Amino acid sequence: MDDRVRKRLFITLLACSLLFLVFVFSFAWWLVAKQYLFVNQIILTLALMFFILLFLIAGAGIFFLVFSLWRAQNYRILNTYIHKTIDFLFPLALTIGQWLGFEKDRIKNSYIQVSNQLVKIARPQISPENILILAPHCLQRVQCPHKITVDVNNCRGCGLCPVGDLLTLSREKGTQLVIATGGTFARKFVKERKPQAIVAIACERDLTSGMQDVDKIPVIGVVNERPEGPCHNTRVNLCEVERAINYFIQGGEV
Repeated sequence: MDDRVRKRLFITLLACSLLFLVFVFSFAWWLVAKQYLFVNQIILTLALMFFILLFLIAGAGIFFLVFSLWRAQNYRILNTYIHKTIDFLFPLALTIGQWLGFEKDRIKNSYIQVSNQLVKIARPQISPENILILAPHCLQRVQCPHKITVDVNNCRGCGLCPVGDLLTLSREKGTQLVIATGGTFARKFVKERKPQAIVAIACERDLTSGMQDVDKIPVIGVVNERPEGPCHNTRVNLCEVERAINYFIQGGEV
């Protein structure tokens, strides 16, 4: 699927979330306004002022998001504002998307594409040793006896799973590479390694939550491939990982 189509899905759902909030508030307003008590008028006025303010703030966030992506231009002063708007509306956008029949992973994939694009247009230039490749343990072959979550260099490079190729790529580029067994260990590695940029490999669920957790570090997410189902002998497109690394090293010039 075209990346632009995937990004449009999430942005459209953000706009739908805003419209849904308008509908809910309008319905609540109608219910309360049916009672002509003075206290109700005060409550309605305060609620209206609050809602208008909330609508303008969230609406402006969506506008700046679309404008930044359209112009492929990073506006540092607006970055936090845009991300806060996305995080605020994301749960509602996810719910509305499911109501409309979209799969949860498809919506999250769209979110990842939008987040990746925001990082790319910022064009951060990071030295290789400050880039962390964060990969999931499910990339390792289930039958493999070697413990790579303690030390990824324990990998024997047999070629039966992508870990050996990832390790080779990491050594060639001069980046860090860790294998995490879950979100808790992923956050632990980030805290210990203190990277300036992350190339994260995971499923849509883990990437989405991880990107929201690490909002002050630029992250490019690469969705893993699951030919045998989730969390079992998964794969990854190494070309996408290499492009993400190069993007950080070369400051967007790939």
